[in-house]
Amino acid sequence: MSVEGVHPIGSTEPLLPIEVPADIDVSPGKRRLVLTLSAVLFALGTFGSNIGPAWVDERPAVVLALSSRNRNLLGSVPYIDVLPYALLGFGRLMLAGVTLFYLGRWYGTKAISWAEGQVGELPSIYGWFQKAVDKAGWLMLLLMPASNLVCMMAGHRRMRTRVFVPFIAAGIAIKLVVLWIGGKAFEDEIISVIEFINKYQWWVVGGLFAVTFLQSGNKVRKSLPEVLDEIETPDGIIEPHVPHERHFLHHDADHDDASQHDPPRHDA
Repeated sequence: MSVEGVHPIGSTEPLLPIEVPADIDVSPGKRRLVLTLSAVLFALGTFGSNIGPAWVDERPAVVLALSSRNRNLLGSVPYIDVLPYALLGFGRLMLAGVTLFYLGRWYGTKAISWAEGQVGELPSIYGWFQKAVDKAGWLMLLLMPASNLVCMMAGHRRMRTRVFVPFIAAGIAIKLVVLWIGGKAFEDEIISVIEFINKYQWWVVGGLFAVTFLQSGNKVRKSLPEVLDEIETPDGIIEPHVPHERHFLHHDADHDDASQHDPPRHDA
């Protein structure tokens, strides 16, 4: 797609079109789908991470489908066969990785800032990730295929899809093999830990949910209005959210400004 450029002031050069990459010029429906899917996966992942200690021995497949975090992948090894482990683990991580890749590509800095807020990354770490992805993005995908920030940064820094997909797939496969071998090597220890947790499983689960709510409650209150605005109007620009009670203040201020510029009226 191309759009008209802008003449510098006083320039007489012919106007040249500005090329917009095709993968940026996407329909509102696709943008809405990626944003909604990201939110759903985040919610499912949070639930699966917290419920994992209680369900991993009885419902390992459900736990992996909800959240394929390292502790769930490792803890499920004694209780699941290798085929469903590989299919569920690979599918869940791949879906999240591709979704976050396009979230970073289509939403740019806004998506990266959201990820930083969720994981508490420092600006220096953000800069390091950006430089690492620019110089050796393929290596970052092999070493950290399940990192939200790496996947979003890869999309944000314009990594080609044909490079991203095979390398994240290879990274996920390596990750699953390593965790499966580690789980088998420490199978007895994992079972002992799970059995101990089972004695207090709902206390553990309740504590995890409490910590999650405390940590994310304020973040959700700040970010949810902008997310909802973008879902309703996915135009590529998320406008700063203004609380409803402040709309009246803005309206009154605009009205006062307009009245000050109105010429005085004289009755006949």
